[in-house]
Amino acid sequence: MKYLKPVLISISVMCLLGVALVMGTYFYIKADLPSIEALKDVRLQTPMRIYTLDGKLISQYGVKRRIPLNLSEVPQKLIQAVIATEDSRFYQHPGIDPIGMMRALVNLVVTGEKGQGGSTLTMQLARDFFLTRDKTYIRKIREIIIAWHMEQLLSKDEILELYLNKVELGHRSFGFGAAAQVYYGKTVNELSLAQIATIAGLPQAPSVLNPISRPDRAIVRRRIVLLRMLDEGYITQAEFEEAAAAPISAKKHGAEIELDAPYLADHVYNEMIALYGKDEAETGGYQVFSTVPSELQMAAQKALRRNLHDYDERHGYRGPLQQLWLNETPEEQQKGESDSESSAPNQQWSEQEMLELLNNYPTYETLQAAIVVKVNPQDISVFDQNGQYRTIDWDGLDWARAYINDNKQGPDPKVATDIVQAGALILIRQREDDNHWQIAQYPQASSALIALNPHNGAVQSVVGGYSFYQSQFNRATQAKRQVGSNIKPFIYSAALENGYTLASIINDAPITQWEAGTGTAWRPENSPAEYDGPIRLRVALTKSKNVVSVRLVRALGLDTVRQYLSRFGLALSDIPNDETVSLGSGSHTPLEIVTAMATIANGGFLIQPHFIQRIEDDYGKNLWQANPTYACEPCDVDSSEEESARSQDLSNADIDALLAAELSANPVKKVPIKRSAPRVITAENAYLVAEMMRSAVQINGNWDNRGTGWRTALLLNRDDVSGKTGTTNDVRDTWFSGFTPDLVATVWVGFDDSNRRLGRASRNQNLVNKNPQKYNYIGNAMAETESGAVAAQPAWIRFMQVALDGVPEHQLPMPTDLVTMRIDKNSGKLTNRTDKTSMFEYFNEGTEPQVFVTESEIVEAKDGESNKKAEEEIF
Repeated sequence: MKYLKPVLISISVMCLLGVALVMGTYFYIKADLPSIEALKDVRLQTPMRIYTLDGKLISQYGVKRRIPLNLSEVPQKLIQAVIATEDSRFYQHPGIDPIGMMRALVNLVVTGEKGQGGSTLTMQLARDFFLTRDKTYIRKIREIIIAWHMEQLLSKDEILELYLNKVELGHRSFGFGAAAQVYYGKTVNELSLAQIATIAGLPQAPSVLNPISRPDRAIVRRRIVLLRMLDEGYITQAEFEEAAAAPISAKKHGAEIELDAPYLADHVYNEMIALYGKDEAETGGYQVFSTVPSELQMAAQKALRRNLHDYDERHGYRGPLQQLWLNETPEEQQKGESDSESSAPNQQWSEQEMLELLNNYPTYETLQAAIVVKVNPQDISVFDQNGQYRTIDWDGLDWARAYINDNKQGPDPKVATDIVQAGALILIRQREDDNHWQIAQYPQASSALIALNPHNGAVQSVVGGYSFYQSQFNRATQAKRQVGSNIKPFIYSAALENGYTLASIINDAPITQWEAGTGTAWRPENSPAEYDGPIRLRVALTKSKNVVSVRLVRALGLDTVRQYLSRFGLALSDIPNDETVSLGSGSHTPLEIVTAMATIANGGFLIQPHFIQRIEDDYGKNLWQANPTYACEPCDVDSSEEESARSQDLSNADIDALLAAELSANPVKKVPIKRSAPRVITAENAYLVAEMMRSAVQINGNWDNRGTGWRTALLLNRDDVSGKTGTTNDVRDTWFSGFTPDLVATVWVGFDDSNRRLGRASRNQNLVNKNPQKYNYIGNAMAETESGAVAAQPAWIRFMQVALDGVPEHQLPMPTDLVTMRIDKNSGKLTNRTDKTSMFEYFNEGTEPQVFVTESEIVEAKDGESNKKAEEEIF
């Protein structure tokens, strides 16, 4: 008894000192305690996710991977597993568990070591949010105080939800939503009990207990979790035994990318970085929805890649990547001879040796590495990256005549040994149209395709090259290349603005201009070098007559033309200050060209292209909505805010500011304001240029009168399509741009080395014999110099075949200030005839011809003395 009183006094003093220490620490750090607003607005550092317009995930950016969940979305078994393992008294204690803390104190007294025991879920959350993991007494006291403070401000369910989304679980996953995806490629609701127990055991030590890197320890930890669930009555004995016996099935999964569109994703990502900065963009949990529908993006990617393969295969096979071994012929074996110039051995590799090489060989897109193991007369057997033997028949080999240079190819192969030998390391791919396997190679040429909605500038697809993983340079938005004849529609628009009509006669005759300064002559030529003499403006654009374009620039004046071209959004500094502008010597990006073409497609308005449709937070709350300008005047308006703004005669910039203030006050409120894009050419002018471009993609009743883009008429078979080819004089750049009233697209094909020419391909009779019509129109058998019609247009056609499938034909209405008159095809004058010497033509009212054609002129045309060829009546 005599020792009891001192012991009690000592205990009382220690308790008082403990309370005093805690209270003193509380008041010391009180000012630094988080507010309820800070606790409820904790940023979870969720990665940015980018989607197509229709919600397909195309990319994810950010070091930390997190999929935020509401508590109602978390399966009960997962909640039970976490609580049973980490804090079984979670719903009973006030954030601090005296029993657990006493256990930690006993462990300290017995072992002399500071352990992790005693931390409740709330304390763990406090440490993860506001403290470090340092095992110091002052940190533990701060942890206790903050945990108690959190319990006063947040409900238990709010604390549990934060914990389930915040806790680190290994492989850069934070929160159980991300862990389920990373380890199993599933949502939390798809997990089995064994999988739930596995990830529920990770918070203690994510790296040590990881089921991917340490499956042995993960099994032990999973059993502990299951035992705790069994002890708490959350699972039955049978469930325990089944889950405990399940194999570890975890493997690392990437983000669930639904559509691989890296050029689009990278552009959107860079826009987000510009808006928010790298750290905020990658951790703010933004869900960014692009303007691009997934179907059109897939169509664009497939069209571009197939077209590059077609171009590359037209020019021949560059041979295998490497010769791994050589098979001796019987004669060589008898003589003991082999190829002394080759370093390849004569012994065939084992499957293990081949698989090791193939698995380490880098490939992109649909191409696979394979090794030729046997060569027959009309087929080869290959061993591929999947460890499978595959036969490539003659249908997959017959294109592979030898590449000599960009203008010359070897003879068509007759047998497989003309192409490869056993032991060759090659590339193979499945064709896009029939999934047939064929020998392949990486295309050396490059390409870009971009499409817009001409009404508001919403990007509908963007592809910046063959493979983003091979080259991240986005040629659709960054590459400035000479545009060739793609510039002509804008020059012809300038001509219409300055008194010319579709029936105006221009002399299609050679030009020679002596340059005194250089002592040389400039002789612009048509391609091909054929000249028709006096022809109508419509025909000149249809046939893409170079010398007519030069004559128009001379007649209008160089400065007038340059200023006019800048109306379409082309930078004046990029427009040449000499007459070569008439032939497209200026360099512009495909995005700039497609934007300019949209002005013609939409009736004369300069829209602004945009890639982002809306931005949401990680819970789906709308943060920002695109508010583009539209090709309309006036636009349909039903908003009091818009009417008020217009009544004050505010500019578009002022209206933008009002909208920003409105959205800031109420971010989710929809403000139905539709702003007008600036009109840069008249509706009549746009309609007439589109009409000329429509002729450029038609046969026009006579093969000799076909437009340069005639393949469009045969393969799309629509009347609402307009287009224009583009080829530079030295065939270094090829283009095709075209549109319907609701979709405009541009394709460019060339080499990244701007000095390399696309060349010429001779006819491959092997391919023509298989399908004469197909390969005469579009494919890799044509015997032609590469041009916009040959190298670029096929990609545009294939894209449009998908984009316009099931879409009814739709033409913009004819502006009311236009009239139609019957004219003579040869002279452009009025005529009373209704035979094939005449046609209807469009005119701005007041510009129509006033003189009738004479009978002698009609006779000349009919007799063919003027080298004119008949055209079919337009309508």
